[in-house]
Amino acid sequence: MSQPIVQSRLPHHPWMDPRLSRLPGVMPLAGEDWLLQDEAYGPQMAERDRLIADQADLVYRQLPEGRPAAEELYDLVLAALAGRAGFDIGPKTATRPDGVQVTLDRTEPLKTLGRLVQQDLCLMEKADAEHRLTGAVLCFPASWHLHEKIGRPLIGIHKPVHSYDGDLAARVQRMFDVIRPGMGLWRMNSLVYRDPTLHQPRREDDPRIDRRGGGFLRAERQCFIRLPQTQAVLFSIHTYVVPLDSLPADALAGLDEARL
Repeated sequence: MSQPIVQSRLPHHPWMDPRLSRLPGVMPLAGEDWLLQDEAYGPQMAERDRLIADQADLVYRQLPEGRPAAEELYDLVLAALAGRAGFDIGPKTATRPDGVQVTLDRTEPLKTLGRLVQQDLCLMEKADAEHRLTGAVLCFPASWHLHEKIGRPLIGIHKPVHSYDGDLAARVQRMFDVIRPGMGLWRMNSLVYRDPTLHQPRREDDPRIDRRGGGFLRAERQCFIRLPQTQAVLFSIHTYVVPLDSLPADALAGLDEARL
């Protein structure tokens, strides 16, 4: 078995923070604070490279109507990375902080960005009364499958999450509606897992494997950013996996009380 890709610590313990522990539990986002890098950048990016090269049909989907938003996101992210330490953004290639050179291809915007940033990227666009998923590069799904979710509205994406009822769905849709460019939001979730593998797709009808007794905590820092031109909402996911024994004693006790 290969060595698991883990971080040494969590930047937040959401089950200990009442602002984050109650759904939808969002907080204001500061600028480009969604484009985070941590000590797992190199190993996670190597795994992203492998998945995009070998299993692109599993980790990437793009609807034609979502292409303008994907191109807008491509331009915005490259402009942001051009000013970041460790990145060298040229006209045709980009060199990452881990030294890997990536070919820049605006005809494949999400695939290209998926090899530059640590976050998974999902684009949501308004259709009738709800936002729906029009494109994504999703290398590290936590028990959901991109092929089932592409094109679906928010409530369909969250099937079969029992806590995502009609009231919560309406609140989340209102949140998507009021997000403004430059005024993003973020939240964080966490669940105990037995398996630290980052790529864990699962179809809706597949049996849920009991995570009780697991030795790893998997957390996602999820950000919501309005793109100014297309008005699409970017839903980005920064995945953390840490051994439970790396948590402070008070956080570990709180985790048990939260029964995650």
